[in-house]
Amino acid sequence: MSKTSIACLAFNEGKVLIAHRLEIGDMGGRWEFPGGKVEAGESDEAAIVREFQEEFGVTVQVHEKITEAEFEHRGHKIALHAWRITVPHDGISKPYVLTEHSGYKWVFPDEIKNLNFVDSDLLIYPSVVDFAKKAGLVK
Repeated sequence: MSKTSIACLAFNEGKVLIAHRLEIGDMGGRWEFPGGKVEAGESDEAAIVREFQEEFGVTVQVHEKITEAEFEHRGHKIALHAWRITVPHDGISKPYVLTEHSGYKWVFPDEIKNLNFVDSDLLIYPSVVDFAKKAGLVK
């Protein structure tokens, strides 16, 4: 059985929320769309809410699934599901409480290709940008 990971896309004023991973693990120190692993018996939606509570200290609203991709990590096939979410605030005036990341920022989607982004998220990046443009979330 393949494992499932989630990527969460929050949009605000034409920008998307990205997070900088702590300097540990295979993808340490790289940028990513926030998210994580879906645990056994857990829905994508429940995993999204749990991950944001654990990693950012906020409760998010989950909207539609944007796209999905598959990648291999240490010999295991992993399904990556990207979902649009809404965060309760932008984390600027009232910072998010981070447990798994060293920072976060809102960027225009075009800026992502210039950042050291995790490989799996780059697989969904074109579909995410396409979705966001069609939905009028970004220019």
